[in-house]
Amino acid sequence: MDERILIIEDDEEILRVLRRVLTYEGYIVDTAMTGMAGITLATEQAPDLVILDLMLPKMDGLEVCERLQKIGNQPILMLTAKDALQDRVDGLDAGADDYMVKPFEIEELLARIRALLRRTVVDRIKVLEFEDLSLDSASRKAYRGNREIVLTAKEYALMDLFLRHPRQVMTREAIFERVWDYDFGGESNVLDVYIRYLRQKLEENGEPRLIYTVRGVGYVLREPEA
Repeated sequence: MDERILIIEDDEEILRVLRRVLTYEGYIVDTAMTGMAGITLATEQAPDLVILDLMLPKMDGLEVCERLQKIGNQPILMLTAKDALQDRVDGLDAGADDYMVKPFEIEELLARIRALLRRTVVDRIKVLEFEDLSLDSASRKAYRGNREIVLTAKEYALMDLFLRHPRQVMTREAIFERVWDYDFGGESNVLDVYIRYLRQKLEENGEPRLIYTVRGVGYVLREPEA
């Protein structure tokens, strides 16, 4: 096992325990006690997974999480003493892939780490391509031909999802679950708004459409219509 895990936690006792347990399990472990130190390590070491405390001094875990999203596509497991629904939603919406409330059982933590690492094996593909559309997961840059497209975090997540499932009709429910990690319900038009934003950027120079609406179902990435 050569997976590298970065722990960003300001509680020395929790940090010590996690480092010892994860090292024993065979992971390479880096640690930081502040958000900025963690961001620096993530930039230098490119961890396969980040364990992130929500309550950090100076820069809280939500801001750290958002910044980590701009560095790489590593999964983020957020730890917090807060167990309110809104705190969990905020953490997931900031980009966390999973959420555990302190105190937690070590065995459950290890199981969630294994699940996240298994789930992201496919995500480690560096460049996704379809037609003249490409997405570099290492640099988080998108291109239509040679033209770079600047994407927001949610637009990036949408494009990543479509490129991993070309020609496959993605239901609205599946997109909400995978991109927002939250059930907005059938009445929400947030997905349609983001699809419109993404289409505008992809077709900015008159390029043919690649993301099509499947009425009553969802959307699909496929070849342009003749």
